[in-house]
Amino acid sequence: MAVEDALRDRMLRAVPSLRAFGISLTGDPVRADDLVQDTLLRAWTHIDRFQPGTNLDAWLFTILHNVFRSQHRRRRREVEDADGSCAARLRTQPEQQAHLDYEDFRTALMTLPAEQRMALLLVGAEGMSYEEAARVCRVPVGTLKSRVHRARSALSTRLDIDAAEIGPDSVIKAALATE
Repeated sequence: MAVEDALRDRMLRAVPSLRAFGISLTGDPVRADDLVQDTLLRAWTHIDRFQPGTNLDAWLFTILHNVFRSQHRRRRREVEDADGSCAARLRTQPEQQAHLDYEDFRTALMTLPAEQRMALLLVGAEGMSYEEAARVCRVPVGTLKSRVHRARSALSTRLDIDAAEIGPDSVIKAALATE
């Protein structure tokens, strides 16, 4: 304990000189105080790296200089944005919601009976006419239209949205295109 106490006392005696050096580097007493505090914290945290018998003041000044340079490099890349106007211009739309919406749609689509799902995908996602889709499914056009209508109604219920949002075939095509 005596060694740690002696080191602590020597570090505290160096504070006025460290502060003066910090002011000369920053030109600001408040920033210099922060710099000295960071220096002492790092020095104390890494006291095991100090070699007894060497110059403690030189070691502390080296730490202070390195902390100052690190902070200076960091500050050069920072933008002063007290009112948040710069940050407001840099925001991007979150991608999570689109992914979650797609997953909800895909899950709801998979709960449809196979013939309704196929009819809806052929008309909505593939862009086929009702006549073309009816030929593919080998059913009358009226049957295919009925399946598409039931599929859209079921999806609107499961997704808790207005059926008109699923209505246009292009909406389904756009939803699946984001895949």
